[in-house]
Amino acid sequence: MADGKLYSKDVLLILTASFFYFSCPMLVTPIITGFSGSLGASAALMGLIGGMMNLCSLFCRPFAGNLADVVSKSRLSIAGTWMMAAACLGYMLALGPRAVAAFRVIHGIGFACCSVCMATWMSNLLPRDKIGSGMGLYGAMNALAMALAPALGIFTYRLFGYRAAFGVAMLSALVSSFVIMLIKKGGEPSKKERAAESRRSRGFSFIYPRVVPAALIIMLFAIPYCATQSFIVGYTEARGLHVSVGLFFPFYAAVLLVLRLCLKSLFDKLPFRVFQTGASLCTLAAIICLSLMQSDALLLLAAAFMAGSYGIMSSVCQSAAMLAAGPEHRGLANSTYYIGFDLGMMLGPVCGGLLFGHAPLSLFYPALALAVPLAAAVYMVSARRGMF
Repeated sequence: MADGKLYSKDVLLILTASFFYFSCPMLVTPIITGFSGSLGASAALMGLIGGMMNLCSLFCRPFAGNLADVVSKSRLSIAGTWMMAAACLGYMLALGPRAVAAFRVIHGIGFACCSVCMATWMSNLLPRDKIGSGMGLYGAMNALAMALAPALGIFTYRLFGYRAAFGVAMLSALVSSFVIMLIKKGGEPSKKERAAESRRSRGFSFIYPRVVPAALIIMLFAIPYCATQSFIVGYTEARGLHVSVGLFFPFYAAVLLVLRLCLKSLFDKLPFRVFQTGASLCTLAAIICLSLMQSDALLLLAAAFMAGSYGIMSSVCQSAAMLAAGPEHRGLANSTYYIGFDLGMMLGPVCGGLLFGHAPLSLFYPALALAVPLAAAVYMVSARRGMF
């Protein structure tokens, strides 16, 4: 399916569609718990509703991965965007928290379909020697959505209310659906994909084994980032720090976008261990900055280092997953990668909550640093078995 070009028309359309589909949940995430609370949800239910989309996506990914290898990626992606749009419409019409929870499930199913299909489709359009740089650009679109969409969602909510913000999210999903319809290449499964499915037809595959190490590594790198995402406000307040916490994630996304664009050619040239070593050092540097911060300077420096750790490794691990599988298995390989991604997003807040609630504040970030040697151990064991 690959046409040998990194910037082909279809690749650019997939990048555009990925920005809009990823923006949809990012627009909703910062405000959905508050909206649920305004409808009468308890604090516990608010938290459950907030995490329900990712939890649902986690369980749906193996099914989406298997489907992505045997059915039209275009049709499955469009179905995913329509489900996300329907969920946003449901939020707009919801009169109680139970309805919101039900639509979060629909949102999660749609997001699982889009995330697996779009990444698989993108990788199949790239020549093998450009998968690293191409998936880096794909990740850059996600980073851009992470930077802009939450701010737009909060801005719209403050000006026009919750339901208007959900309307913007619905529009984002519909734009993604329209752009997907313009893509001409790569949506239908290849002969190799159909042959692989006929060989797998006797059993259902939940994971692609060769991708498990990459999934575990991105899970471990995600834990410090996601713990920071959930608790940096409470951490700074508990320490009595007067820093501009709101600058952390926009600066993180901006640095990550620059890094991915500047390093795009190196993604295809340098071995995995080089990126993991650099990302490990960046993780430790970010943790030191967050542990010692007293000013915005160290806060921003920590954000930059976090971009060089989790931000870069998310692209590197996804590229490794694509290279570990042939085109006929990339749907399942992508779903395996995203299972690790989802687990990291879930375990980060859980680990952060346990540390924040039961450990001395001074140990919050040093304890999270344990993810670095654990990721190194996964790599060393896997490399000895020839999996990298």
